[in-house]
Amino acid sequence: MESNPWKIVGEKKVYTNPWISLTEYDVINPNGGKGIYGKVHFKNIAVGVLVLDENLNTYLVGQYRFTLSSYSWEMPEGGCPVGSEPLDSAKRELLEETGLIAEEWTELFQMHLSNSVSDELAIIFLARKLRQGVAEPEETEQLVIKKIPFAEMVKMVEEGLITDSMTVAAVYKVQLLFLQGKLN
Repeated sequence: MESNPWKIVGEKKVYTNPWISLTEYDVINPNGGKGIYGKVHFKNIAVGVLVLDENLNTYLVGQYRFTLSSYSWEMPEGGCPVGSEPLDSAKRELLEETGLIAEEWTELFQMHLSNSVSDELAIIFLARKLRQGVAEPEETEQLVIKKIPFAEMVKMVEEGLITDSMTVAAVYKVQLLFLQGKLN
């Protein structure tokens, strides 16, 4: 069942800004019923960077997230304009948010962040062999940087202190790679 069972009979743009657009579709659902479906289209690809130094420490970025009305601890993250190279955007975000420059980069995985309502794609990288540069956060970012052992980051995820989906997925992927002996 890989063919599309949905039929679009109409659509209208409800909202757009430089980062997202919202479209409402008039549809015939897979069972033949009429309905509506909303889709949030992201104009950037999300990139995230899990950092590991030679002592298996990592770096968290803390900031108040407007959408959640709460503070969030997460790995360095940002946007990659569609058509740009995700790795270049990940390097830029890491430098902007932490001042770190990594010599070794590995793409860990790609994921869709909320595929029932959006088309947002995330690409997650592992960064190693680090040196310190100068952070240059954007004007919308008031960041706190925290260096902690990776094991503590895993514990924060397990205790629900880190809830950002990209960070949670990256932590579990890296932990799995350690368990499989593919990282040291």
